[in-house]
Amino acid sequence: MRHNKKFNHLGRTADHRKAMLANLAISLIMHKRITTTVAKAKALKTYVEPLITRSKDDTTNSRRVVFRYLQNKEALKELFGVISAKVADRPGGYTRIIKLGFRQGDAAQMCFIELVDFDENMAKTATKKKATRRSRKSSKAEAPVADAAESTASEAPAAEEVKAE
Repeated sequence: MRHNKKFNHLGRTADHRKAMLANLAISLIMHKRITTTVAKAKALKTYVEPLITRSKDDTTNSRRVVFRYLQNKEALKELFGVISAKVADRPGGYTRIIKLGFRQGDAAQMCFIELVDFDENMAKTATKKKATRRSRKSSKAEAPVADAAESTASEAPAAEEVKAE
């Protein structure tokens, strides 16, 4: 019976799955964004989010607990240094999955998984689109009308002076 055994085994043995998720987590921590399949990304999300939550409390015990999962000193430094400082005020939801489509060879569904606070492109484009889209429409619509009004106003008195002579 499979009662209460709900996580995705990903077609691997327990040791292989543990090593693969640890390697994916290290890559995500070091590079802030990785491309993988949707199934692996969902499994990685449940694997890495508790580690990020643990890194907010920088104690010797929490470092040892996280090192037990990752086994990489550089990733541990990055997690407890840069990442924990950025996510200090976030209550959860440290990762985002963005689906990309299907892989050419085996039609597996691919996606990005990224750390939310480290995606500058997403934050910049969201604010720029809202601000510039409205201002462009209004400035383009008003500019030709204003130029036409100024040109007719400057030509009109000259025409009247010629008629007066």
